[in-house]
Amino acid sequence: MAVTPDAQENQQLQQLFDHLELEKLDENLYRSAHKNEGWFRVYGGQVLAQALLSASHTVPDDRHVHSLHAYFLRPGDLKQPIIFQVDRIRDGRSFTTRRVVAMQHGKAILNMAASFQIPEEGLSHQAQMPDVPPPEECANRKEMAEQFRGKVSDDLLDRFSRQFAVDLRHVDINSLFDNTPKEPVTSVWFRVNTELPADYDRHAHMLAYASDMTLLQTSLRPHGQSLFDPKLQIASLDHAMWFHRPFRTDDWLLYAQDSPSSSQARGFNRGNIFTRDGVLVASVCQEGLMRVRG
Repeated sequence: MAVTPDAQENQQLQQLFDHLELEKLDENLYRSAHKNEGWFRVYGGQVLAQALLSASHTVPDDRHVHSLHAYFLRPGDLKQPIIFQVDRIRDGRSFTTRRVVAMQHGKAILNMAASFQIPEEGLSHQAQMPDVPPPEECANRKEMAEQFRGKVSDDLLDRFSRQFAVDLRHVDINSLFDNTPKEPVTSVWFRVNTELPADYDRHAHMLAYASDMTLLQTSLRPHGQSLFDPKLQIASLDHAMWFHRPFRTDDWLLYAQDSPSSSQARGFNRGNIFTRDGVLVASVCQEGLMRVRG
């Protein structure tokens, strides 16, 4: 994809575009071509998006992803490229199935299955979008961090003050840094921080990238735990997505999240993703490690 003016000024946005460019090594074998993204370890949404992209490269253009199921197996090494091996499980009349293993140092760091379908008409219903303020009335990450200046580290303030590839607007301004126990329910507006071409065809991969950003913190809310507590060991364990209807990631989307349960040092989280006018376009489930160290 050609670099947009926004990407020229926003390093993280350009990095996101770079992540969605893979080097083909051989039939069914791809490699990440640019520096990994993450804080101590590779960001899970990056590997998820790249694994989905590698599978998409082996599927006819008339079939679109309708679901994926992934396990995060090992932390990713920020300094090493990632190899994606695609297994062409099945090519049917309506559905195509792929399995992808992401590898570093000869070991799997992610295992994903994805299913693609030819578009069809059928019965349709959906859940209702929560009644929340519009994104223009919600604080961005810099504004959230500024509210807690003096209560969070300068490093966190600096990280949250820079430009991001994805503009996140939390409905609850206290979502990230307040340790007061709350209901395990939260909503976040988000969109890619640029206008994409009308024929852009990687919105599903962009959504996979963004879907890993905020889910896990939902299961921390009732326990009064901050995502940035140094005593807390957290990591995504698995991730499942279902793509229901067409959407654009450069338009505002609402990520309505809840956590029905946490136990055994794991938190279970769900999310429904709506367009601004209330159309349910995707659903997500994720379980994450949330281990409190003594």
